[in-house]
Amino acid sequence: MQNNTLISIREMTKSYIMGEQRVDALKGISFDIAENEYVAIMGPSGSGKSTLMNMIGCLDTPTSGTYELNGVDVSDLSDDELAKVRNREIGFVFQTFNLLPRSSCLSNVELPLVYAGVSASDRRQRAIEMLEKVNLGDRIDHKPNELSGGQRQRVAVARALINNPSIILADEPTGNLDSKTGVEIMKLFEELYRAGHTIIVVTHEEDIAEHARRIVRLRDGLLESDKQVLNPAMATDQVLV
Repeated sequence: MQNNTLISIREMTKSYIMGEQRVDALKGISFDIAENEYVAIMGPSGSGKSTLMNMIGCLDTPTSGTYELNGVDVSDLSDDELAKVRNREIGFVFQTFNLLPRSSCLSNVELPLVYAGVSASDRRQRAIEMLEKVNLGDRIDHKPNELSGGQRQRVAVARALINNPSIILADEPTGNLDSKTGVEIMKLFEELYRAGHTIIVVTHEEDIAEHARRIVRLRDGLLESDKQVLNPAMATDQVLV
């Protein structure tokens, strides 16, 4: 692996048994993602993009092939080992936010640090810093039902950043947001990319993918295309902070 290669996937396959049928979701995918890339993964229903997202996010392991993340082959790790890698290396942002409804913004953002065994005082300080980074420093004691959809997604982004992960992995991050709020969230991702973060967005929406610098397209479990984006949607726009 090259020094700046963050993800290296080689001949990755994933098969499932559904009833008496075998479903080949991935059929030998190979590609790399370097540090500080902004990549969109696209494909129609059944293309394998959700399966690939689960592999990249260490939520599952491949049937065959290899997946190296930050120089470590995670292809054959146990569930417990995968959980440790996820908490250390990957910040997730989901379409449905996945926030604890009865907990404050602060508590939601602190959660990965609880699993990491960080002290309460350090957790609080770091969580406040992350909430301020996404312009929610004045909402630390609010609960999710007291926030707009865009604010909830910003809390999710703050939580994703709290462990300083190698990757921000976003699954349809604007899917539950109106168009205006979706644009604001994509501006936030642009800001994070410019600050040096590696962003991977899984989406079926062309206008969302066009914010990335590279688009990887899947079809029928295979890599259909892998192209650079010449004119990213927000490359010249003013970001939020």
